[in-house]
Amino acid sequence: MSVITKEHVTRKPFADKKNYPYGFARSGDFSINESKLLQAHGSLFAALVDGKITPENDEEQAYLESALGHRDPATPQEKAWLKYQSRINRPKTASIYGSKKPVVEDVDDDDNIGDNSDLDIDLDD
Repeated sequence: MSVITKEHVTRKPFADKKNYPYGFARSGDFSINESKLLQAHGSLFAALVDGKITPENDEEQAYLESALGHRDPATPQEKAWLKYQSRINRPKTASIYGSKKPVVEDVDDDDNIGDNSDLDIDLDD
């Protein structure tokens, strides 16, 4: 098993092909500066949160605490990461065409109800 180092993690720009296949800048969710911060620091945040690396200094410890919600974000990097997390974890919206409702069959399970054609109903007051 190879050891993952901070340099190995931060060497490659961060990209989320599943949620942002065309990149952060083209998504419309992030400003240009936020996109650059996510690309530059996102790999470090992801590795810290996933536990692939441990914080080596106070700055990385602060990143981790902010990412886990133990304290409010203080730096632009932390704010961009939390915005990214809120965007990918937001509830999925429904289709504009509505959702398909399940078809329920109307089944008459009550065998005790018989034909009531022999009932006399008096409508005179």
